[in-house]
Amino acid sequence: MLNASESFPVIWQGASWQLRLDRLQLPDGSVVEKGVVDHPGSVVLVPLRPLPDDYELLLLRQYRHALDQTILELPAGTRGWQEDWLVCAQRELREETGHRAGSFTDLGEIWPAPGLSNERMRLYLAQALSSDPLPGDADEQIEVTPMRLSDLVTMAYDGRIQDAKSIVGILKTAAFLRSGKGAAGQSDR
Repeated sequence: MLNASESFPVIWQGASWQLRLDRLQLPDGSVVEKGVVDHPGSVVLVPLRPLPDDYELLLLRQYRHALDQTILELPAGTRGWQEDWLVCAQRELREETGHRAGSFTDLGEIWPAPGLSNERMRLYLAQALSSDPLPGDADEQIEVTPMRLSDLVTMAYDGRIQDAKSIVGILKTAAFLRSGKGAAGQSDR
């Protein structure tokens, strides 16, 4: 186990996360430096609508600068440092898809990059959707793309969807619906 012997000041501070450098002492006495992204957490939304023979999810086609390409992904967003998880979920759903959900069901949490960040992503199944848009972020270019859940499961397995949070959200939703519960875990709202 490593001992945190010293935490340096924040190297970079963004609007929603920061980068710090920690100095750690190894069991043999040597010291290493590790960069850590401090993150307030984020929500991942699985907006679900029933179809006669399947379900439909609202995905986004969104340009991602770090990849220099447009990808297919579930709606998601960063929460404020002290923001309530459900408040964040409803806001992000309205900003990114233009819909409000009548109910949210907690699908669990994941760590998207535990080797470099303490970010937690909380996944929510969003149901009973109705139109209620909010203005989105100025730097986002988003196209809402409805897709059948059965097609998305296939795309998650064959590599056409590569976004990890979306793969987890799609597969957790499919497994939950197959279980016959109709919603995953406890409904938060």
